Amino acid sequence: MTVLSPINLDPAVLTATDALGRMAEGRLTARDLVAACLARIGNRDPDVRAWLALSDTALEQAEQADAVPLAERGKLHGLPIGVKDVFDTFDLPTTHNSPLYEGFQPAADAAVVDLLRSEGAMVLGKTDTTEFAAAGRDARTGNPHDLAHTPGGSSAGSAAAVADMHVPLALATQTGGSTIRPASFCGIIGFKPSFGRVSREGAKIYAQSFDTVGWYGRSVGDVALLASVLGLDETLVSSDWPGQLRIAITAGPYRDRLAPESLAALDLSKDRLEREGHSVRSIDLPAEFEALDSHHRVILHREGQASFHNLVRRHGKILHDDFHHRVENRDGSTLRELAQAYDAMALGRIAFDAFMQDFDILIAPSAPGFAPAGRRPGDPVFNASWTLLGVPCLNMPVPLGHPTLPIGVTLIATRFADKHLLDAAKRLEPILNPM
Repeated sequence: MTVLSPINLDPAVLTATDALGRMAEGRLTARDLVAACLARIGNRDPDVRAWLALSDTALEQAEQADAVPLAERGKLHGLPIGVKDVFDTFDLPTTHNSPLYEGFQPAADAAVVDLLRSEGAMVLGKTDTTEFAAAGRDARTGNPHDLAHTPGGSSAGSAAAVADMHVPLALATQTGGSTIRPASFCGIIGFKPSFGRVSREGAKIYAQSFDTVGWYGRSVGDVALLASVLGLDETLVSSDWPGQLRIAITAGPYRDRLAPESLAALDLSKDRLEREGHSVRSIDLPAEFEALDSHHRVILHREGQASFHNLVRRHGKILHDDFHHRVENRDGSTLRELAQAYDAMALGRIAFDAFMQDFDILIAPSAPGFAPAGRRPGDPVFNASWTLLGVPCLNMPVPLGHPTLPIGVTLIATRFADKHLLDAAKRLEPILNPM
């Protein structure tokens, strides 16, 4: 968490929870916060390119927010947020970073955007994304830590905007690894809740079985704040731990694809947690987990076949060839393989629930390594299995102790234990991500 001097304070660097506290105490106005964020965007975004559209009424909205009596303010009062440009917004275009939707203006907000606004949040703008959060065109966004590198995808603009202090919070999505991997590449907290717990209404569907609303913040408290607003206070697992946490840590079935920095982040996490007295056990996942990534791909591309069929039929070659790939089933998967993949997904969820009975959380890699050069989204192999299992995941940055690009690890809990995971992450944040 950033420690701020009262001298030369830039509100743009505040976490969401810090900003809310200052506004409640009368030490910060929503207008000053929004103005600082817009100034930061003006200075930095010509290079970072996180945004596809910005609100031209943000300062006016902020002034209206400042006039709301303290007792009537929502949980997100006056906070500017970034919205990935796959969510409908009534007052800003929703383009999906696709030439098919240039200038498209929805009539209403997506459900999640509506919920955030109802608690006083202000949509500062729409962030860049891989086309339809799926394939095709890459986001133009650069990684704020090194603009020659990708911020990851598909939630490129949202991750970069939070990492570069443009906004304290931003919405993302995950169908493979599109929330967690960019969080690792950009050095921020990223949270993907349990599948189905947050409405996807008003967002373009890629894969019915996987698409999940996610979000970014610069502290666990920030992402937990949004989780509370979005109805994730209920939990399947108690977070009332009498002492040490029972933590499993794994490189997963693709250890040979991990760069040295990801292996170092896992080892450093284990050492830091053990020094603080937590019970940490290095484990191998059950053998059947190795096949989950390929099962995920079969379901992803077959459900994508249905999702993009109309666009291919209507727009032909104007639509990127990646989407023709899905619709034409160029992978050649059979319906029998699709049925087997659905069965493996169901059985895997049952197996993972049983496996986690002995642990409070599991820690695994968030990405193969540092953000690669270019603008490609990155390899989702260390995320897709968890998306298939529908479990809540949180990227935790792990500083390696010398100047590097960011790297993180994924904290994972059993299905519907979202609050449990967030409570554990709050407890472990000062250990894994010391400031």
